[in-house]
Amino acid sequence: MDLALLISAFATLFVVIDPIGLTPIFIALTQGADSLHRRRLALRSCIIAGAVLTLFTFFGEAVLGFIGITMPAFRIAGGILLFITALDMLFERRSKRREDKVEDDDALPDPSVFPIAIPLIAGPGAIATMILLAGRTSGPLELAAVLGVLLVVLLLVLLLFLAAGPIERALGHTGIVVVTRLLGMLLAALSVQFVIDGMRNIGALG
Repeated sequence: MDLALLISAFATLFVVIDPIGLTPIFIALTQGADSLHRRRLALRSCIIAGAVLTLFTFFGEAVLGFIGITMPAFRIAGGILLFITALDMLFERRSKRREDKVEDDDALPDPSVFPIAIPLIAGPGAIATMILLAGRTSGPLELAAVLGVLLVVLLLVLLLFLAAGPIERALGHTGIVVVTRLLGMLLAALSVQFVIDGMRNIGALG
């Protein structure tokens, strides 16, 4: 079992999915809902997002092969995508887009599928990350471990959603901004590593 792979998987998924950054959006999307309804929305959104990400973990590379895209090329493209996500986090563009989604979808009675599960939890960055991580595994045991890491991250999302009210009061706006910036820096470094790995696979780097 490659412990470094699991640590990298957890760090990348935690940063890309961004449970802390999603929490205030979840609060806004479920504003006015009672605690029971909010718990149901949180559980449903995490289950749907998990199903989508698991599906891409198993079949994402096969789909890429069908349309003629190699895994190293997707690894480089995925790294670039994750780097753009990191820039969005560092310069607040990601939060602004999420707030726009809240305003656009404010009238939806059930936001668990859209926009919470897709694309806020299982967005392009998370999908790309799962395909990339699956490509780095060396057997079914490591693949199962990566899926276990995904489950842990989704459980953290669920726990934060369930504790959204107290967390919002404890962190405040400034606390959430600081944590988001730190996660953005970590994601930027990890995305560069994805690009380096892809270039090594095609022999561009020694």
